[in-house]
Amino acid sequence: MPQTHPVTAPATAPLAPPTALSLEERLVLANTVMTERLDEASVAYEVNTAHIDTEPVDLADVVTVPLTPTLQPPQSSPDSAAAVLRRAHHRLLTGGWCAGTFQSEDGALCLFGAIRTESHRDLRLEMSAMAVLLEAIRRQFGDRFDSVPAFNDAPVHRDGRVPMRILGQAADLAHARGL
Repeated sequence: MPQTHPVTAPATAPLAPPTALSLEERLVLANTVMTERLDEASVAYEVNTAHIDTEPVDLADVVTVPLTPTLQPPQSSPDSAAAVLRRAHHRLLTGGWCAGTFQSEDGALCLFGAIRTESHRDLRLEMSAMAVLLEAIRRQFGDRFDSVPAFNDAPVHRDGRVPMRILGQAADLAHARGL
């Protein structure tokens, strides 16, 4: 029988052991991987929520802190600006708010209409309440609005949430001042 010789592989240089990555190289690698994952998650979020119709929400409309019964302010006299503003706020909560007109066909009132109605056409009370309401508006929006009706009829108000919140703040402001 013929003798066979084992086949030998060509001589190659031995493989060098892998070198450890430096700290900077590891950080760059981790940053690259995380950026890719975040980009994928962002795209997935956009795709998954594209069908949801959203509208910006003002945190002040969502978060309310109730007063405990011992901390509730004393009732204002019925002929004070604070009382007029509180009654106007309640009237708009129960009867509805409108823009562009004093009173809508369904009985909803604008800010001015609610104050005029609740002041029982007492011009002194009406003007005092309107002045405090305009100050509350300007505290939040600066000089953007020159009057209460201009604020009420602003096209940014799709519903009465912001005007109602400002009216409540005005009532608190008037009460704090003893008006």
